[in-house]
Amino acid sequence: MTNNEFKEALKEKNIHLTDEQMKQFDIYYHTLVEWNEKMNLTAITDQEGVYLKHFYDSISIAFNFPFSNQSIVDIGAGAGFPSIPLKIVYPDLKITIVDSLNKRITFLNHLFKELNLKDCQAIAMRGEDYALKHREQADVVMARAVARLNILDEICLPLVKKDGYFLSLKGRQGHEELDEARKGIQILGGQVESIHDFTLSDDDDHRSHILIKKVKLTPAKYPRQFAKIKKKPL
Repeated sequence: MTNNEFKEALKEKNIHLTDEQMKQFDIYYHTLVEWNEKMNLTAITDQEGVYLKHFYDSISIAFNFPFSNQSIVDIGAGAGFPSIPLKIVYPDLKITIVDSLNKRITFLNHLFKELNLKDCQAIAMRGEDYALKHREQADVVMARAVARLNILDEICLPLVKKDGYFLSLKGRQGHEELDEARKGIQILGGQVESIHDFTLSDDDDHRSHILIKKVKLTPAKYPRQFAKIKKKPL
């Protein structure tokens, strides 16, 4: 996907990028490639691949969910996906990225400056530790390709305000993961609102977006320590 194809594909979804926003994506791409030479941020470095499999893929969640000025926590975002592409498109979002690796946080803080992004912070912390300290404070919590859903739900749902959303961006195994996570989602106060399937490109690159609404508060005993979550998912 060339940058022009990227712009046109979003236009078809009623997302109209300005020249300034296109410039931000260009800076993002070049910064990502430059920093990827000194730390492992992405296996995809060709421009068309990054625009399709990182930028467009990240923004595709907005085809099924209305973003505006919400507070968003992105768990394990690594190189900033999906929250930074969404922040470029929706500048009023308030973004917190939580990642356990310090060097990725260094990259993200540099990226915020390069892109001149406001209301963005990157925090070096494990997701479950962050959840213990910031319970029920976020409008939206997101995670893309971090762990299986029956592990992610216990890290992410405690962070979501009542009536807020946990958005899980999954690949081919999305439905299977949802089946094994349904019980835990309910225990944690969530309710599956919808699941949206699509193919990213012609090469059978399947995606599932799972939208989970927080309908009641999470019991105080969750999240547990990560070792317990992993050993015995809900």
